[in-house]
Amino acid sequence: MTYDAIVIGAGHNGLTAAATLARKGARVCVVEKNAKPGGMALSGTLDGVEMPRMAHLVYNLNPRVLSELGLSNVNLKPLKTVSLSPDGNHVVLDGNRATRVDGTPHPEATAYAARYDDLKRFSALLAPLAERSAPGVSFGGRKLDKFSELMAAARIGLKLKLLGRRNMREFLRILLSNVHDYTLDELSDGPIAGAMAADAVKGSWSGPRSPGSVLSLMYRMSGSGPAHVMGGIGKLTEALAEAAQSQAAEIRSGAGVARIFVAEDRAVGVLLDDGSELRARTVLSSIGALQSLKLAGVEHFDAETVTRLRNIRTKGTAAKINLVLGGVPTFSGLPSDLLGARIVIAPGSTYVEHAFNPAKYGEMSEAPVLEIVMPGQIEPGTTQPDRHGMSILFHYAPHDLEGGWTDAAHARLLDITLATLDAYAPGLRQLVVASEVLSPARIEAETGAPGGHWHHGEWSTDQMLTTRPASGLAHYRFAVRGLYLCGAATHPGGDVTGLPGRNAALQLLKDGACA
Repeated sequence: MTYDAIVIGAGHNGLTAAATLARKGARVCVVEKNAKPGGMALSGTLDGVEMPRMAHLVYNLNPRVLSELGLSNVNLKPLKTVSLSPDGNHVVLDGNRATRVDGTPHPEATAYAARYDDLKRFSALLAPLAERSAPGVSFGGRKLDKFSELMAAARIGLKLKLLGRRNMREFLRILLSNVHDYTLDELSDGPIAGAMAADAVKGSWSGPRSPGSVLSLMYRMSGSGPAHVMGGIGKLTEALAEAAQSQAAEIRSGAGVARIFVAEDRAVGVLLDDGSELRARTVLSSIGALQSLKLAGVEHFDAETVTRLRNIRTKGTAAKINLVLGGVPTFSGLPSDLLGARIVIAPGSTYVEHAFNPAKYGEMSEAPVLEIVMPGQIEPGTTQPDRHGMSILFHYAPHDLEGGWTDAAHARLLDITLATLDAYAPGLRQLVVASEVLSPARIEAETGAPGGHWHHGEWSTDQMLTTRPASGLAHYRFAVRGLYLCGAATHPGGDVTGLPGRNAALQLLKDGACA
């Protein structure tokens, strides 16, 4: 049997691409090396407690993805953010509102609202770009592409003009600036600025003082913000898999890909690790760009393209720690009803920058930035009285750690995490009954994410839009006819949005590649 499309990787983007194609009548087969679909958006169990293994929240999950695939059964709960302060004066951020934990306005509430509203206004210019191929000329581009790109650019120009002279100048002024200076122009270097800085650099090899970090923050603010998938993040990928299978798409788990077949300069199928051969008119890869090149064979790409792909920066810096606690922790100064919020330890923008500094020298942060989620507190009644899950993102833990990611290094990472938590929630360490530490190296080994990078490549001004994953490859077409990229390495990038997979599938259909 010859499929219309084979999709490599059953993460949320690969499944979105498969479901999108299948709903258009394409015969699709998804091949996944692991035993279960989900990729980094996968639920698992630790000591009997269901936990998000890696990604624990969705950021800007695009509503068009849900509506187009009929995923009305995916329920999202938007979360407030609590930014902790060492002195107990914590801040609750909810949209453009900043309050104390008792609900009274924070002294910087007005300044924060002004900054937030400006960023949301400017991010509205970027949001439409995420729902289509990035503007620009790429390999194999057609006249229709060029015309549609001109129209898209014209619409953006019009929206920019409609901002008014003052707002347009402000947008252009801050576009490539750093979030540290931007926030501290109006805010003190406290937990509000720290939370904004942490969001700007999440999952990236950068700090708040890095140029372009304001642009990164705008993109993260271009949608609905952080939300919890009711029932766990695995419910999302389960729903995506069901959406694909309901349209007759096949999903083969435990089916790693050894090679992408290329004949007469066209992708024609894949060779699986077990020796099986699958044939198709097109192949979509949701894994990293460089890994995809290696599977297809470097001999099928020109030297310039190979060089560009080899120069993609994929230094992962985010580790994941999962804990099972024997009781509900008590954070100093934080009411228990806020334990169901997204809790951030980033007490200042300078703190976040200092957390980044050790990574530059191959060292993990001794005073890390943490993002904490307790699923059982978000969904009361879903946990046992003596078993409470805590999901933690740790920044910064470089993939290329000096001395390597030995067992001792993983133990050190856990110890730093618990020491940091103990400073805000005294006695938490004593509550730990089980733990799991996923360094960037382990994340790469388990999922194939290059460098353990959550976005499959740095999200920066030289690796975004028309230069994502690399210059000349902006339209998901991967230099070999019939071969497409559909993962986080492509536009618009990482976070759990589903857009890279959706956009790639729509581009393939537009190209008539399945016909």
